[in-house]
Amino acid sequence: MEINKLGLLLVSAAIGDKRTETILGSVTSLVGIIATHFLGGWDTALKVMVYLMVADYISGLLGAIKTKTVNSEVMFWGGIRKAIVLGVIALSVLLDEFVSGQSPVFRTLVIYFYAGREGLSVIENLGILGVPLPGVITQFLEQLKEKGDGK
Repeated sequence: MEINKLGLLLVSAAIGDKRTETILGSVTSLVGIIATHFLGGWDTALKVMVYLMVADYISGLLGAIKTKTVNSEVMFWGGIRKAIVLGVIALSVLLDEFVSGQSPVFRTLVIYFYAGREGLSVIENLGILGVPLPGVITQFLEQLKEKGDGK
């Protein structure tokens, strides 16, 4: 069986009939379009940011499982913090439109800052899991965070 057909079968089994599937797909697409608009477009910078957020959340959860310190409240507030970061990115897009209209200066700085923070957190979590990363990646993420700080 093809992967696409298997995926469609699993989704249909999970959510029901074709009508429900169509509604869910439409709502998901609409939310994605709106979020992408408010976040200034789905460019490479935002892709890296979202990837680092997901990697941080998953690696943090795995690190907590390894150290037997899983805490649902910490996980909840970590998710809320990531949502707020996306809100700050949306605010920076509005500031760019307000101040300059063309160049995404604030958005770029905000994404650099938070991507650096998220990346350093991923490195810390990978250290807990015993997965080393090349020093050049750590240095790059530190520089990225500093660029976001305006240093």
